[in-house]
Amino acid sequence: MRVLIVEDEPTLAGAVRDGLRLAAIAADTAGDGHVALELLDINAYDVAVLDRDIPGPSGDDIAQAIVASGSGLPILMLTAADRLDDKATGFELGADDYLTKPFEMRELILRIRALARRAPRSTPPVHELAGIRLDPFRREVYRDGRYVALTRKQFAVLQVLVEAGGGVISAEELLERAWDENADPFTNAVRITVSALRKRLGEPWVILTVPGVGYRIDVDGDASGESDAEAVDETTTEDATLPGRTGNA
Repeated sequence: MRVLIVEDEPTLAGAVRDGLRLAAIAADTAGDGHVALELLDINAYDVAVLDRDIPGPSGDDIAQAIVASGSGLPILMLTAADRLDDKATGFELGADDYLTKPFEMRELILRIRALARRAPRSTPPVHELAGIRLDPFRREVYRDGRYVALTRKQFAVLQVLVEAGGGVISAEELLERAWDENADPFTNAVRITVSALRKRLGEPWVILTVPGVGYRIDVDGDASGESDAEAVDETTTEDATLPGRTGNA
């Protein structure tokens, strides 16, 4: 799950972001309305958490823009405006839920998850490629009929590669699409995750490294084995920032 937090108070925005990450929810932050609209334009979110009183386009303006887009993105207004009239206008503008400050982080997490569950969404197609069957709706992966248990990050990386249909995806693009925007661009998390993903899928290796370019699913059966020296312990793959670790994938 990926959430956009629109909050102009940096300390609070950072605390909410960190709290969501501890709950395995990826979160991006925007300190003003202009940045929020830019992020909404380029990223796909499951829930938008909006403060109403922010610089630039207000939280109310952003809510109206989300509704007008027809995306169906759930909106949670998180604001100090706690009068009944404030809440009424918030819901009229398109809010799906309303939480006033101060608040408990646990309650915010529960409300976000509830909104994400209720969001209308079409069933994504099942992808089959090179013996891999990936079902985004059920979050299931099979390799040649064998069920493969994956972590969230491994599943996200594999989904990007499979949807590319054998095309090459750069490490930078994988980082952008499978992690949130605050991921360290110099992290080796992509390399580690791909290496562990290879081992989970088993031999013959189906993820091919294109040196200096990126990774692709081996639809032609050309992938070579990964040496023991190159293998990375898969227990580290859920960590998106692993300074000091090395490993080739």
